[in-house]
Amino acid sequence: MSKNSSHGGRRPKVDPSVNRYVVRFNAEENARFLAMYEQSEADNKAAFIKHFLFQKPFKVFYVDENTRIFIDRLSGFNALYRTIGVSYDNLVATLNQNFTEKKASAALEEIKKLMIRLISVSQDIAALAQKFDEEWSQKSR
Repeated sequence: MSKNSSHGGRRPKVDPSVNRYVVRFNAEENARFLAMYEQSEADNKAAFIKHFLFQKPFKVFYVDENTRIFIDRLSGFNALYRTIGVSYDNLVATLNQNFTEKKASAALEEIKKLMIRLISVSQDIAALAQKFDEEWSQKSR
């Protein structure tokens, strides 16, 4: 009988991390370390220390609360525009089914004027968003 070479369990790592070092910090050093660790948003403290020692760069993201609120409101506007577009299609279909061509055309002309106004407001919002991005994104970098 041949002996089965598979013993089950995990496969051993090619290059296991078995060396361990201990560093002790006083209260001030620990506070500085934790501040740098939080700012780096590393997965864990060990990964942060390894990256810091071997000079691997970190990406640090700053979240400005006002910018986040602004983006949330812009997203809300986009959701409203999609809703208006769907409602517009349904309204046109309903007008064509339930009214005469003359009444439907009159109503559609009124809706067309309102849609043109909505487009101009949308363009104003886009211009304000561009201005906001130019002014505030430079300050946060």
